[in-house]
Amino acid sequence: MKAVTLNHIRKTFTVSKGRWFKRERLEYPAVQGISLHVEQGESVAFIGPNGAGKSTTIKMLTGILRPTSGTAQVLGLTPWQDRAALTCKIAAVFGQRSQLWYHLPPIDSFDLLACIYDLGAVEYKKRKDMLIERFGLGDVLHIPVRKLSLGQRMRAEIAASLLHKPQVLFLDEPTIGLDVVARRELRDLLRQWNREDGMTIFLTSHDAGDIESVADRVVVVNHGRIVLDDSVESVCSKFLSRKILNVLFHQSPAAFQLPGVKSLSGSKYGLHLEIDTDVIGIDQVLQKVMTLGVVADLTIEDPPLEDVIAHIYGLKPHAPSLSGDQIDHPNLSAPAAC
Repeated sequence: MKAVTLNHIRKTFTVSKGRWFKRERLEYPAVQGISLHVEQGESVAFIGPNGAGKSTTIKMLTGILRPTSGTAQVLGLTPWQDRAALTCKIAAVFGQRSQLWYHLPPIDSFDLLACIYDLGAVEYKKRKDMLIERFGLGDVLHIPVRKLSLGQRMRAEIAASLLHKPQVLFLDEPTIGLDVVARRELRDLLRQWNREDGMTIFLTSHDAGDIESVADRVVVVNHGRIVLDDSVESVCSKFLSRKILNVLFHQSPAAFQLPGVKSLSGSKYGLHLEIDTDVIGIDQVLQKVMTLGVVADLTIEDPPLEDVIAHIYGLKPHAPSLSGDQIDHPNLSAPAAC
């Protein structure tokens, strides 16, 4: 059984425009025929520019929205028809919305969620203690959520979403607003959970660090359609034919020029080069570099993922669309009783 299956799923929003009796109804396609299969235990980044249909797709997969056409299944269940049953098997964390009660400490929200999901006392205590330890929440359990830092709150949010042992975790911008340290901690925890417990992760994010740290596979959507589905490593190697070469010499190197090689920056004893591998091979550049002086250190790096993603976004022409990112919906993060 697949964790997530989408077959030609479409979602069109109808919006009224005009005033009084001269209003007209306009249709805005947010998702246009997406087909996708995600295996259990996979970690997938579902990315795209604003308005591409990412949040709309997640809302259909969690049963919040009903598609205009097409079919979808999550763990063998149709989300908008079997939402109560599905809620017991999945979890969703929206970076800009909270399932923790604002004026209560996290432990009270945990207790309430345990009742909602009908967790047994023994099972709940064991699960709660494990999550508190793994997410480092011991010092903040009894502090009202309104007094927590954003990083502390997000760790508590994800811990709360995992209380009922979900098989699939949907994350919509989980690190938005977090500082560098909090982002790294959260990414490490998600990656550990995916590798050790085999939990399927379906992630949307504009942060390239989230994608590199958490996901093995990247699905890029634009205009409500999939434009790329590949591994993260393959995306980096295929879509930008360049490498970054850093060289440190024992003495100041001589100046040189080669076609396809651009100097990004440098120092008295170092070179920082960008190599277009469609123009010149890495081996040719290395041979030339070795003639400039005695090399103390040398590294070859892939281009930043941000550049790769920006390049992929440019594969399709931009056009305005209305997506679930722009439509407020009630009960977005409120779990249904199991």
